[in-house]
Amino acid sequence: MLRITDTRTGHLVEIPAAPRRLLRSCVHLPALGAGTDDGTGIGPLHLRVPLIGDVLARTAELNGLQVVTVLTTPELTPDRARALDRVMAVLGIHPPTVIGPHRPEAALGGPADVHVTAGDTDPGDLADGARIEVGRVDTTVPEQDTAAPADGTPTPVDTADAADPADDAPDPLAVRLLLLGRPYGTPVTVTGAALAGAGRTLRDWRRSVADWAQEPSRPIPADLLGQSHAALAEDLDVAAVLALLAEVAGRSDVPAGAKFETFAHLDRVLGLDLARDVGHQRPTGP
Repeated sequence: MLRITDTRTGHLVEIPAAPRRLLRSCVHLPALGAGTDDGTGIGPLHLRVPLIGDVLARTAELNGLQVVTVLTTPELTPDRARALDRVMAVLGIHPPTVIGPHRPEAALGGPADVHVTAGDTDPGDLADGARIEVGRVDTTVPEQDTAAPADGTPTPVDTADAADPADDAPDPLAVRLLLLGRPYGTPVTVTGAALAGAGRTLRDWRRSVADWAQEPSRPIPADLLGQSHAALAEDLDVAAVLALLAEVAGRSDVPAGAKFETFAHLDRVLGLDLARDVGHQRPTGP
C-alpha cells in the first residue's frame, strides 16, 4: 500500500485506491522563468518537481504497481524543450509518457490519482486526485553554510565541509542526492558546499558498493527491508532511506554481501547509480 499526504486536506490517502493496480500520476512543471544564468529558464525547482514524480513512480513500481506519468508544461520553445529533456536525463528522471501543455486525461487513461506540483503555484483546476506539493529550492548562498537542518533531520549529505580540491568533475547525480535529502515538502538550499558533500557521499558509497560486490551475496536483512519499504510507502520518506543507508554502510553486523544487495535494491528508487563502479576497482596490490 502506498500512501501520501494530500496537501489539500493534510491527511494520508492511499494511491491508487484499492484494488486498482494502476497509478495515474500527473506532474505539473511550473512556469519557466527568464532569470536563470543559462538562459533556458529551467531552475532547481523545475527539476525537483519532476524528480519527486520520478521517485513516486519508482516507489509505486517497487510496490508492484503499474504507473503512467504525464508531465504537463507551459508552452515551450524547441530549445527549452530540448534543454528540459537533457536535464531530466542527466538527473536520471525516467521520461514521462507525455510532455506538453494540454490536459492529461487522455494520456493517463482516466482521472489522475495524484498531482505533483510546486508549492505556492496554481497549476489549474485539479479537482481529481490527491495533491503533492513540492517545497521551494533556494540557491542563495548564506553567509555561513554550516547550519544543521532546523528540524534535526539526519542526512548523509555533509553541507559543512568545503569542496575538496582533488575532487573530480561535479557529478550531476549529486544534485539528485541533495534534492532527495530533505522531505519533499520542505525547502532545500543548494550551495556549493552542499553539492560538494553530496558528491563525496556518492563517491564513497559507489566505492563501498564496488568493494561489497566482490564478497558472497547475502539476503537483505528483513528489518532493513521492512524499514526502507515502510518509509517509502508512507509519504515517500526518501530522506529516512538515505539515513538508513548511511547507517548500514558503517554497521559491522551486516555482511558485505547484504550491504551490496541493500544498496542495489534501494537504488531502484533512489536512482543514484550506486553500482556504477562495480567491476572497475583499481588494483590494490603493488
